Amino acid sequence: MIGAAQPRVTVANELLDKIYSLDGILHSQFKSRLVIEPALSRTVVSFQASKQQPAYRWYKFKEAYSPWLVDYLLSRYNIKSGKILDPFAGSGTTLFAASRLGFETHGIELLPIGQAVIQARMVVEKKLAPREIQRIAEWKNKAPWKKANRTNLLELKITRKAYPPKTKESIEKYLKACGQEPKDAETILRFLLMCVLESVSYTRKDGQYLRWDHRSERMAGKKPFHKGPILDFDQAITLKLDQFLNDIGETANPPDLLDLSRKKNSKVPIKLLDGSCLEIMQKLKASHYDAIITSPPYCNRYDYTRTYALELALLGVDEKTLLNLRQQMLSCTVENRSKNLLEINPAWIKAIEASEGQKLLQNILDFLENQKEEGLLNNNGIPRMIRGYFYEMACVISESARVLRPGGMMFMVNDNVRYAGVEISVDLILSSIAEKLGFQTRQILVLPQVKGNSSQQMGFHGRTPLRKCVYVWEKK
Repeated sequence: MIGAAQPRVTVANELLDKIYSLDGILHSQFKSRLVIEPALSRTVVSFQASKQQPAYRWYKFKEAYSPWLVDYLLSRYNIKSGKILDPFAGSGTTLFAASRLGFETHGIELLPIGQAVIQARMVVEKKLAPREIQRIAEWKNKAPWKKANRTNLLELKITRKAYPPKTKESIEKYLKACGQEPKDAETILRFLLMCVLESVSYTRKDGQYLRWDHRSERMAGKKPFHKGPILDFDQAITLKLDQFLNDIGETANPPDLLDLSRKKNSKVPIKLLDGSCLEIMQKLKASHYDAIITSPPYCNRYDYTRTYALELALLGVDEKTLLNLRQQMLSCTVENRSKNLLEINPAWIKAIEASEGQKLLQNILDFLENQKEEGLLNNNGIPRMIRGYFYEMACVISESARVLRPGGMMFMVNDNVRYAGVEISVDLILSSIAEKLGFQTRQILVLPQVKGNSSQQMGFHGRTPLRKCVYVWEKK
C-alpha cells in the first residue's frame, strides 16, 4: 500500500510505472492467446446486426450482442448439444439463439426490462393462439385504446414530464385497455408499448443517463438538446403493432426468427430465473452446464436503472425498488455500495483471494485512491466501483467454474476501460483471475475495430484505443 511519508506526486508516478510494467508482463503472458478475429465485427458483437431482424428488433436493447455471435461461438468451438447458461441474460439473445439450435437454455436476469422482453418472446415462442393474434390485429386496425378510460402511469423522479400531455393520456388509456385482453395478448400489448416509450418521449438514452429534449418542461433554462422527431403515440404504437404482426406472419405458427448457417433443431423451452446472478448462481447444481455465453455490465459507469427509467416506471418499479435494483446490480456505477461478498457466500474466499493477489488490479486501485486523495478524480466513487466490479466478477467466475462440467466452455463479451488516464485491461485481469478459479484461457478473441475511450478521458488524457474482446475460457 502507499506509504504516507512519500511525496504524493512521486507515489503516483511510481504506481504508474508499476501499472505499465505489470500490464506488460500480463500482456506477454497472454500474448499467444490474444487473437485478432476478423469475423467479429462491432456489428456482430453488438445490437447493430439485430436491428432489422424479426423479434430482435421489437425492442432496442443496445447492450445486447447479435444471435450470430452465439451461433459463431458454438460452431467454432464445436459445441453441438447440452445445456447453456447466461448469468446476465439481458434481452435473451443467448437464450433464444441457442434454443433455436436445440440447446436447453437457462438465463438469469435482474432488471425487469430484460425480464419483460424475454417473457414476451417466450409467449411468442410457445405459439400465440389464433384468437390472440386476431385481437392484436384488431388493436392495429381499430385502436381500441382511444375509447378507453385512463389508469395512472407510475412516474419516478427521473421520469416526470417525460411525455407530452396528450401522449401520457394515450399511454394511460392504452394501459387500461390492455387489462381487458386475454393474458398472452395483454403480455404482448404491454411489451409493444414498452418498445415505443423512448420514441414518444422527450428523452433519449445516452450512455450513463437519459438526455432530455429542449421541448420538455424539465429543460427550462438548461443547455438545449434536440433529440429529433418525437413521434405521435398513435402513429408509433400502430407501426410497432404492424411490425410485430408482420414478423410473426399473422399466423399461429412461431416465426423463424433466425437464418443461421447451421441446421436448426426443434426449439427447446427456455428457463428464466429472475434476480441477481450473485444470489442465484450459488443455488444452481454443480457441473450442470456445458457452456456459458454472456456479457456482464461493463466497468463503464453506465447506470441501467437510469437509462431504462421509462421502462422501469411502466413495469411498476417504484423509487424504493429502483434503489434496491441499483445496489443489487453488479458494481458498475459510482453509486454502488460495497457488497459483503463473504456474507453472501463464505465459499467465495478463494475468489476474494484471487482478486487480492492480482497485482495489476491492486496497483490500479492504489493509483486511483491516490488520485482521489489529490482531488483528481471526477467522482470519488470510482475506486470503490472498480474494486467492487472485479471482486464481484471474481465471484461470478468462481460460480461459473462450479456449475460448468469439466471441459465446459465460458464465453464472455467485455470491454476494456480507462480511468484517470490509465487503461484497465479488464480482459487480462479477469482471465488471470479465472485461471486461479478453475479455468484455462483458450483464447481472447479481439475485435479488429478498437473502441475509443470517453470524450472526457480524451479531453484530459488524449485518445487511447481500447480492446473489445470475447474471452474463451475452458473449465479444467
